[in-house]
Amino acid sequence: MNVLKGILSESKEYYLDVKDKIAKKLRGLPKGSIKKRKISGKTYYYLQHRIGKKVQHKYIGKNEPVDLLKQLNERKVLKSELKKVNEALRILKRTEGRERG
Repeated sequence: MNVLKGILSESKEYYLDVKDKIAKKLRGLPKGSIKKRKISGKTYYYLQHRIGKKVQHKYIGKNEPVDLLKQLNERKVLKSELKKVNEALRILKRTEGRERG
């Protein structure tokens, strides 16, 4: 039983470490999405994200923001990974409470 507790403890430490690393990466990445608008036949790009209840639009430029799109996609992937890590931590927390004697 002690071996199993050790494995669960190590797993919890691992997932907490992964969660911290993902959170640090997310803080460095931009939030929101790219909005493309056509005005008078010309295309303009905006970064849109929510601040409280309001949606804010920030002008990016006339050229497609490839680097920004990559960062936003990376953020989406990291958020998905964070959900998986949180689910694993919930499962580990449930198993900690169950002790059979």
